[in-house]
Amino acid sequence: MPVNIIFNLLRWSLKLTSLLLLICQVSCRPLRTDNLLIVASASKITSLDPAQASTFGALQLLTALGDPLYRIDSNGLLEPRLASELPKLSDQGLTITIPLRKDVYFHDGTRFNADAMKFSLERFMEIGTLNYIFGERIKSIESPKPFLLVLKLRKQSTSLNSLLTSINLTPVSPKAYRDNKDSFLNKRFVGTGPYMLTSFQTQQKKLEVFPLYWDKKPNNKGINFIHLSNSTALFGAIKTGEVDVLISNSIEEDQRLALNKLSLKGKLNEGKGPALEIGYITLLSNSIPLKDNIIRQAISLSLDRDLISQRVSYSQRKPLRSLVPPILKNDKQAYWPKYNPIQAKKLFQESGYCEGKKLTIPLTFRSNVPTDKLLALTWKAQIEKDLSTCFSLDLNGVESTTVYKQLGQGAFEAVILDWRGAYSDPEAYLSPFLSCEKFTGNVCESGEAAISGSFWTTNGLQKSLEHSDQLTGQARLEKLNQIEKTAANGAAYIPLWLVTPKAWSKPSVSKPEFDGNGQVMLNQLSELSQ
Repeated sequence: MPVNIIFNLLRWSLKLTSLLLLICQVSCRPLRTDNLLIVASASKITSLDPAQASTFGALQLLTALGDPLYRIDSNGLLEPRLASELPKLSDQGLTITIPLRKDVYFHDGTRFNADAMKFSLERFMEIGTLNYIFGERIKSIESPKPFLLVLKLRKQSTSLNSLLTSINLTPVSPKAYRDNKDSFLNKRFVGTGPYMLTSFQTQQKKLEVFPLYWDKKPNNKGINFIHLSNSTALFGAIKTGEVDVLISNSIEEDQRLALNKLSLKGKLNEGKGPALEIGYITLLSNSIPLKDNIIRQAISLSLDRDLISQRVSYSQRKPLRSLVPPILKNDKQAYWPKYNPIQAKKLFQESGYCEGKKLTIPLTFRSNVPTDKLLALTWKAQIEKDLSTCFSLDLNGVESTTVYKQLGQGAFEAVILDWRGAYSDPEAYLSPFLSCEKFTGNVCESGEAAISGSFWTTNGLQKSLEHSDQLTGQARLEKLNQIEKTAANGAAYIPLWLVTPKAWSKPSVSKPEFDGNGQVMLNQLSELSQ
């Protein structure tokens, strides 16, 4: 069946399902009972503990509830936030001294100081889901003076400055978290940000202005952050004005396009952030048949990114042949090959396929992510057209929570995923895919490469990652490029596309603005005078 017919059938099926779900959800929408702005998202938030938060929605709220030590400004430069000055290096780069602000308070009224920051960082190192990004570098944390933090490093780390902008390292009140020093506090947050959390419910989180905030007060009186799991419900809510702002993650691409057209007509305000999210496919490299690097390379060559971008996202998601977003690279070079079915067939033939024998790989997509199924269907149809005697895909939809739980268990031979680094640096994309603590041959047995579901590594790769973190300037960029080239040759990951975050507000609310890490600055939203 032609790809366009399959697509139309699937889209109508999805729309019908969405309409049925919308009917169920309308009655659950919160009524506007106060003067707080209503911000809607598809992100389901189960925890606001910065030591655990990793989902888009949780990180979005943490940027409003907490402060980082530093942030990346609009020019890409490091800007002090809870720190009062830029970090100072000494002892050949092994000691980092960070002066702290003296006018900051936690939401429980206790004062922020170096001891509180030390408590929060040590807690993150102990229980943090992403503790590897910080703990492996740190030898000790000291607070020699009330407002002076000193980090002792195990080795030089040129990426640490960028890491210090991560919202996962936002401080929490030692008083409020005393009983949760070694465990997560999911439905409560006591930090230093412009808003304080006053209600945590499954469908709604309430943020009210913190009166003791050290910096400029928010431009609004507070935020009702609501969760609607259905794309059509979100789309309808912003069109009818039931919500003030819609954040674009996980809404269907045709609706995203429709909202863009409405903004061009002046019926909505559209804001865009930096393109820091990548979509990609992970291949299970430690089991037959994907243990064969030639097969992985052939699969990589079978992917037509331009067609997928056009069919699935109306070309809104740009094709990507790199694990690192171009905005974080100076050379913009792409190391993964372009679509080439002729070369793919040759490689399949080298591995014994195409001559009466076909390779079939199960491709898992997240059933609750609208673009995943369309992407999988497009790729499957394209392969049936160009490589039908050599290769085929067997599609399998699984809810995303289950995918993430089973990924590190080697449960999926090929799976569609996305990633946005915890901080704006190439290392935040390469290390989570490639770092490996223990390996045999090309199989990673322990480390992020195993947790990511590929289990792939190669001799010298880990040493290259560690070496890159001791370099600066052009030498560091060249080393990171070399690492990417090695990963492309390994073909255990296949980059797909680049996602630009968007948000829309109704005409009576200001245009959404994004920070340097791709989060909507909720404190900048304001109601416009009529």
